[in-house]
Amino acid sequence: MPARLNYLELPVADTARSKAFFNAAFGWTFADFGPTYAATTSGDTDIGFQADTAEKTAAALPVIEVDDLEAAEAAVWSAGGTITRPIFAFPGGRRFHFRDPDGHELAVTQPGG
Repeated sequence: MPARLNYLELPVADTARSKAFFNAAFGWTFADFGPTYAATTSGDTDIGFQADTAEKTAAALPVIEVDDLEAAEAAVWSAGGTITRPIFAFPGGRRFHFRDPDGHELAVTQPGG
């Protein structure tokens, strides 16, 4: 499978408030992954809310899904990207964060347990 954008993580001040807004505006429902994180689980391009001040990014975080996380990390590095958060596990898989040459922060994920 080619790499594809499958997720957008937004830094938020209040997860409950964000869930209520997007539910009222678009009818979206969310699964809670702890007190400061919630996400849609449609299986399409999903959206997550991160309210933990120690974990949230400064701006929206596009997440790219790949089949081989280590190969993607090496390719990002070789292409001139800067790894900002090395590979780590989270509920649903593993991922890493990087900045592209223009300074945008993105993440790359490999789904799995």
